[in-house]
Amino acid sequence: MTNLAAFFTALDELVRKAPLRIDRPQGSAHPRFPDIVYPLDYGYLEETAGGDGEGVDVFRGSVDGAGVVGVALTADLTKRDVEVKVLLDCSDGEIELVEHFLRERVRLNSAVVRRA
Repeated sequence: MTNLAAFFTALDELVRKAPLRIDRPQGSAHPRFPDIVYPLDYGYLEETAGGDGEGVDVFRGSVDGAGVVGVALTADLTKRDVEVKVLLDCSDGEIELVEHFLRERVRLNSAVVRRA
């Protein structure tokens, strides 16, 4: 198994074991920046910790059962942090929406790694 395959297998396990809490449903505005509207459900895995010390971030799409289809890697120079955001149950079009959202709306340096 390659390192990337092992990484996604570990994410599968994390998603399977940790409850997902959606705190920003699709179409809702960011609490501090009301002109930033979430294109997909956004939340976090409870009982986990990401780069910011909060739960691991998740964008959830509409393809029930697709599972972890990729990750968005972000580098925020203002906050001086790096995070991994799990892309769960996302279609190709929804992955593109997340890419555009992070880069153009939130203005984060980001890259998406799709699961092979």
